[in-house]
Amino acid sequence: MRKSFPLMLMFLLVLLLPTAASAAPTPPVIPSVDLKIGAGTGSPQETSTVVQLLLILTVLSVAPAILLLMTCFTRIVVVLSFTRNALGTQQMPPNQVLIGLALFMTFFVMAPTFAKMNETAVQPFLQGKMNQQQALAAAAVPLKEFMAKQTRQKDLALFLAYTKAEKPKTVQDIPLSALVPAYVISELKTAFQIGFMIFVPFLVIDMIVSSILMGMGMMMLPPVMISLPFKILLFIMVDGWYLIVKSLLASF
Repeated sequence: MRKSFPLMLMFLLVLLLPTAASAAPTPPVIPSVDLKIGAGTGSPQETSTVVQLLLILTVLSVAPAILLLMTCFTRIVVVLSFTRNALGTQQMPPNQVLIGLALFMTFFVMAPTFAKMNETAVQPFLQGKMNQQQALAAAAVPLKEFMAKQTRQKDLALFLAYTKAEKPKTVQDIPLSALVPAYVISELKTAFQIGFMIFVPFLVIDMIVSSILMGMGMMMLPPVMISLPFKILLFIMVDGWYLIVKSLLASF
């Protein structure tokens, strides 16, 4: 009996091994993906639709740049950044708050321009009264009028002279390729001028605090630690955010 027990055990193992192997979980099958590039078999209408979709996606990808450069966003966000740097509060308010405020102020300032674009270009295009080229040309007119009012003649003449273009007789004759960069550098100069005026009172506070600390012999104490509360207090007392937003709105 003792000799037959190992034989019976080996017999059971031989019977159970195939069952265990079959019960083992099979590895997952990963599907393969094949990409083929070849000649298209679609109709010209289908090809045209695909091209239009690609163009729309391209426009959507550059939409942030259009918003930044062809609206008042540049001036507003630069002035708000100057304000934070003048206060010396590092990341207060955060970038998300400043950009969000700049965006909503941009929509507020550009509302009449956007309304005119919708009336003269978008709605006629949706109603079938204009094709795409006519709608784009009509939509560019309000934007050109807005940017031309904020652009200095010196900046615009710089780009027109570089392209050797004739002097435009009306705003509609100004090419966007010259108007947009001229508008941007004009906005940057205006924003830096406003930022300089914001920096001056806070710079005076820093100078006064530094002079007092040097007179007291506390040269190792950073003046920023002492002047920061006074700058914040001054900013609160004069209602600084109200004055800055009011000045920005009045500048347009």
